[in-house]
Amino acid sequence: MSLRRRSAVALVASALLLSACGGGDSGDAGGGGVTVDWWHIGTAEPVKSVYEQWAKDFEDQNPGVKVKITAMENEAFKSKMTALTASGDVPHIFSTWGGGVLSQQAEAGLVTDLSQTGVADTLDTFTTAALSPYEIDGVPYGIPVDVGMVGFWYNKALFADAGVNEPPTTWDEFLDTVEKLKDSGTTPLALAGKEKWPGHYYWSYLAMRVAGLETLEAASESGDFGDPGFVEAGERLRDLAELEPFQNGFLGADYSTPQGQAAAVGGGKAAMELMGQWAPQVQVDTAGGIGDDLGFFPFPEVEGGRGSITEAFGGGNGFAMGAGAPPEAADFLNFISEVAQHGTFVEEGAGLPVMEETVDLVPDENMKAVAEALAEATGFQLYLDQAFPPAVGQQVNDSVAELLAGVATPEQVTEAITRAAQAEG
Repeated sequence: MSLRRRSAVALVASALLLSACGGGDSGDAGGGGVTVDWWHIGTAEPVKSVYEQWAKDFEDQNPGVKVKITAMENEAFKSKMTALTASGDVPHIFSTWGGGVLSQQAEAGLVTDLSQTGVADTLDTFTTAALSPYEIDGVPYGIPVDVGMVGFWYNKALFADAGVNEPPTTWDEFLDTVEKLKDSGTTPLALAGKEKWPGHYYWSYLAMRVAGLETLEAASESGDFGDPGFVEAGERLRDLAELEPFQNGFLGADYSTPQGQAAAVGGGKAAMELMGQWAPQVQVDTAGGIGDDLGFFPFPEVEGGRGSITEAFGGGNGFAMGAGAPPEAADFLNFISEVAQHGTFVEEGAGLPVMEETVDLVPDENMKAVAEALAEATGFQLYLDQAFPPAVGQQVNDSVAELLAGVATPEQVTEAITRAAQAEG
């Protein structure tokens, strides 16, 4: 039984008992009309306005159908959905990040297998990377609305000063780049060690590149992270840390403060950071940004590893459909997934595309580089703190932080994660 399945067991019985009072709602708005209850987290612009326009346009095209919107900030949404999931009463359509929580809801019978609905044909229009987080054991329980990935954001001018003409594509080339940057007097990498989650990106990517996605999935099923590939991932991260590539005081640094990780890169004080697609905006917000000197490259391939440079690590936003939702809910999911509707979402800068047809609509060149990498991705791994139960994801963060601080060995990292995973059973 997988980690995600184990964490769902306690929920299943009560949710199934009560599900008839929630997701099974007919959606009848009275007077012969139908109301589709849509909960989302798009409270900021431009997402808010795009979502509102989607609802209005759908209603105009479908007389008698009302889309009732409930918009919440992330944390309030998570809290409310936790309570609703436990009670078996979920909205017709609601935001999801996929992974462990969606798996719990699927186990409890609270969400719909979209391949058995009118959304089935639409599923084929999404890229592998975009749809992957919403597939539980191969079954699609959600659709993507945007997708992103973690990669290296770098300063082209500082690379040139160090004699590095092209971004590295292999781990050995990456370590060589780090040494050249140090020799030139530049801090190679910025890291928010205090917050821990940015550091786990390194171990997660190395685990993907060395052990491979299939091995990572097998570990999530068994709760055993003892594969030699995971230990090697820690060894390679330790090799990097021993080069002392991070800014002074990185263990006490935050991510988005004026003295944090993003500001170090956005202010030209460090050459690289490993971060998601939001990085350029945070760099601008905290330190003004570096303009045209900013570039992006994927996490390098590890020579001899089972993974590929075309496999991405990241996440996104999507929508699930509650069990028993009216057919109009599936119609709405199809509507917002049309190229015309999603194209507007992309053009407005609300998020990155989930289908190849809209990649060229991305207005920013750096974001387009991310979108192109995602469109060509041959595999995708959801952030571990979303893919795994919270306690396991937190253990990954904690153990990797200890490795980077030099107080844990690669073997101790995998042992601690295994203990946390097996405790979920």
